[in-house]
Amino acid sequence: MNNISQFSPWARQILNWIVTVGSVMLCLLVLPTRLPGMELLEIAPNWLLIWVVAWSLKRTVLQGALAGLVLGLIQDGMTSPDPTHVLSLVLVGMLTARIQKQRYIQEDFISVALIVFGMAVVGETVTAIQYSFMGDRNLAEIWTDHQRIALSSAILSSLWAPVLYYPLNRWWEHINVIEPS
Repeated sequence: MNNISQFSPWARQILNWIVTVGSVMLCLLVLPTRLPGMELLEIAPNWLLIWVVAWSLKRTVLQGALAGLVLGLIQDGMTSPDPTHVLSLVLVGMLTARIQKQRYIQEDFISVALIVFGMAVVGETVTAIQYSFMGDRNLAEIWTDHQRIALSSAILSSLWAPVLYYPLNRWWEHINVIEPS
């Protein structure tokens, strides 16, 4: 990583974009994948939510919201837009950026896992509310499923969050040391 400082500023910026977009692409590829040990009650980790949390932890509310908007639109394009993933990911991006982690919470795997756990519950709750407004399913069934889905998603996403967060955070910190914005 020390060799990166030898590149010109525009080359470092392009490399940073390649790493950032590449990590999003990796999350998009892993999202529909069901590998052994990555499912709990037929629910997999929410990789895009993990990425939005990792991105938003040290960014502004607007940057977190924009990341949630873009990834939500991409996920809606990959799956069904009803209910939309945009609302939950934008809310997660905004709330995560508002936490101001560096001021209140120590930098470690446990705090990131706890933030992802909470944000996964928030995201799944937004989705359940959208299902409730759609009116094509019984409310009792929606909220019973919500409990199972939210808890499974939160547990798995929080357990896998450090796998994505740690290398991305190290990369972004290294880039910021070389080229403070």
